[in-house]
Amino acid sequence: MTPVRLLVLGALRRRGRAHGYQIRADLESWGAHEWSTATSGSVYHALKSMAGQGLLTATSDPSVAGGPPRIEYELTDEGEQEYLSLLRRSLADREPRLDVLCAAVGLIEDLPREQALQVLRTRADATRDWRTGITAHLPADAELDAWGPVGEVISLWLATADTGARWTHRLIHRLEEGAFSMAGEPGSPTRPGQPAE
Repeated sequence: MTPVRLLVLGALRRRGRAHGYQIRADLESWGAHEWSTATSGSVYHALKSMAGQGLLTATSDPSVAGGPPRIEYELTDEGEQEYLSLLRRSLADREPRLDVLCAAVGLIEDLPREQALQVLRTRADATRDWRTGITAHLPADAELDAWGPVGEVISLWLATADTGARWTHRLIHRLEEGAFSMAGEPGSPTRPGQPAE
């Protein structure tokens, strides 16, 4: 999975209705063009593709400057379901691409707190199980430094698992302590047309 679909759906959801330039500008203001594949072309391609899949509605408005008509997009109910499903899956996956994880964490406030905690706990469990699976095949007295490049690969896996677990548990703890304004809470991001909580 690439982050573009998740980012475009998330940005459009927050605006309610927007044209491609507005979505692209939002993603650039988030710095997404620096850490993801969300380029101008990929944003417009994603919008057109998702409209064709029934995830977005596309409305063509005539240009006041006499140029080509401007197309505005809006999430359908299927688009809303797809967005929230992608968001949950990206947060639960123990090894998504880093740009996908960054996109999901940046949009985490769109989930209710308990739902976000649930998917992050799934991620923590998967990371723990992966680390256990690595060490289960090692001899108790394994000296990874003596194993040459293979030892370095195993060391990288273990360091990745440990770092991922620490980061995930830290985010879980922050959410349990009330960090962020999650969906359904006062101050949470709302979809245009929906009352603020």
